Amino acid sequence: MSELATFKELLKTYSHEGTLYETHSDGSLTCFACGHRCRIRQGRDGICKVRFNQGGKLFVPANYTVGLQCDPVEKKPFYHVFPGEFAVTFGMPGCDFHCSYCQNWLTSQALRDPSAYAQPQPISPCDLVELGKKQQARLIVSSYNEPLITSEWARDVFEHAKKAGFLTGYVSNGNATPEVLDYLRPVTDLFNIDLKSFRDKNYRKLGGVLTNILKAIEMVHEKGFWLEVVTLIIPGFNDSDTELRQMAGFLSEVSPDIPWHVTAFHQSYQMRDHSDTSAETLIRAAEIGYEAGLHYVYAGNMAGQVGEFENTFCPGCGSVVIRRTGYLIQENRLSNGSCPDCAEKIAGIWL
Repeated sequence: MSELATFKELLKTYSHEGTLYETHSDGSLTCFACGHRCRIRQGRDGICKVRFNQGGKLFVPANYTVGLQCDPVEKKPFYHVFPGEFAVTFGMPGCDFHCSYCQNWLTSQALRDPSAYAQPQPISPCDLVELGKKQQARLIVSSYNEPLITSEWARDVFEHAKKAGFLTGYVSNGNATPEVLDYLRPVTDLFNIDLKSFRDKNYRKLGGVLTNILKAIEMVHEKGFWLEVVTLIIPGFNDSDTELRQMAGFLSEVSPDIPWHVTAFHQSYQMRDHSDTSAETLIRAAEIGYEAGLHYVYAGNMAGQVGEFENTFCPGCGSVVIRRTGYLIQENRLSNGSCPDCAEKIAGIWL
């Protein structure tokens, strides 16, 4: 048995029956966890490789993690949620995409790439909540792989977390369905979605479809999750002025209050033929975001090198209301979530 097969069999021991599916008369089933809507026949897996049909039932991951950390909330990135506070972040193996530049490939590609492996650690929802209390965190977040494909587990965790007073959220590729968003909404506050490109050709190279992501961004906003969007700017892949304007224009039409994070690419995993992103490129992208009508645009992954584009400005009077360097809050001037100079309400979830 290969290493991947052995790893897969190990993960199956942590699985239990899921919720997000419907069955068919031939014993196959359709999974609703992500936009692929996999039709899974008996004994087979979905595209994500962690959701599988056993005896006409969908089995899904539960009760373990392969990534667990307590980080500043700004690292997710959420810049408009409890500035300066911390998030306990957990993840599991698997992804419905196969991005060649994935920065979390050791977990996300662990069932596709023999060189990627992450040892599962048993854990319960109560354990994660207790860790959050011990670390004095204010948020519990699912990330590191694609959380949509482990949504039953995340909902279990978030139900406990909400009772304990935590905010909860996903850091996701955004390949969501209405069913999974409705399933998560009662116990999930936040979504950070990675808008990787505005070209369907690019998305198909990564394993996705552009229209699915755009619809999901609209749905997440309409359903009342707090939404922030991040775009990793990759030279020669998605950094043209035209494409940046398309992304910024789309977000502005959904809501000008959606924070847009344009972040720097550094050569990673299998993508070694594109240069690292320059500070000048990030500044250009951020300027395009503001020109498109967005109220909050941030340049990330280059702390101290992008001028004022790490700060939050009041869209009413232009004053700096939160000043940052990287993940460090240098100054927070908000007064009850509003600008102290003109009383303009600043969109977000504030202490």
